[in-house]
Amino acid sequence: MGAGQERALRQRIKSVEATKKITRAMELIAASQISKAQSRIATSKPYQHAISQALAEISAELGYGNNSLMGDIENPAKVLILAIVSDRGLCGGYNNTILRTTEKVYRNYIDKGAEVVLTTVGKKAQGYFKFRNIPVENSHIGMTDKPKFADAMEVGASFMAPILEGGLEDINIKAEIISTRFKSPGTQIAERFQLFPIPEDEPDLEEAKSEIRALPEVEPEAPILLKELLPQYIETAIFAALLEASASEHTARQRAMSAATENAEELITTYIREMNRVRQEAITTEIMEIVGGAEALKNSN
Repeated sequence: MGAGQERALRQRIKSVEATKKITRAMELIAASQISKAQSRIATSKPYQHAISQALAEISAELGYGNNSLMGDIENPAKVLILAIVSDRGLCGGYNNTILRTTEKVYRNYIDKGAEVVLTTVGKKAQGYFKFRNIPVENSHIGMTDKPKFADAMEVGASFMAPILEGGLEDINIKAEIISTRFKSPGTQIAERFQLFPIPEDEPDLEEAKSEIRALPEVEPEAPILLKELLPQYIETAIFAALLEASASEHTARQRAMSAATENAEELITTYIREMNRVRQEAITTEIMEIVGGAEALKNSN
């Protein structure tokens, strides 16, 4: 019985050690991707700021709040929601946080009588919303690991089609993105932010406003130019969200795999102690049998 138990424990230890090697490798890969993702976020900031600066200058020419592309809509007839999660799992609660937030926002708008069009990025969203009978209008996969600007253009074209193809006149549509904001390697937060109409308190736009020193002369006219810049602003905002979601995903996976590796080490230690206990019991039993046999032989003589 002892030998059988020891053999089974050895097999368990071997299996956990193999798992530990995998989780450790995944942890190191994710850790190497974090710095690259941070670098890509930093690289994209100047262009994003330039677009915001252009919008701020044109909006100053028009007068903030005096055009249909900026501000807020209290009771929109139609809401576009873009949810960004990952294609793969093994990243802790990263996906669940965004998916549950998206579901809550979706149902709140439905309860208010709005038409909601849901677009998702990431394979993990497909099964989640299918199971909950929530229709997904457009689903994009294969771009969450290392997103490219072409991916943002693809997502933006399908996600914002009802707005960009609608003439932008007296439009009663709101667009929101729900994703994870990368603050630092230790801090990532689930964020829901308005993409359209462009909020007047949008952080990049607020920063750009403070840099305006004189109203510029623009050509073509400001309303036309604003509509021309809007698709570029949307694509840039989506690209920024994809980059930050990617960095957050790698960070969440690194933490999850680190915890899995530590758990594997603890489990191996537990199995080794149990195996040593079983082995000691077997040795003790054998010694007692030898002593008992010796005593019996002595008494028989």
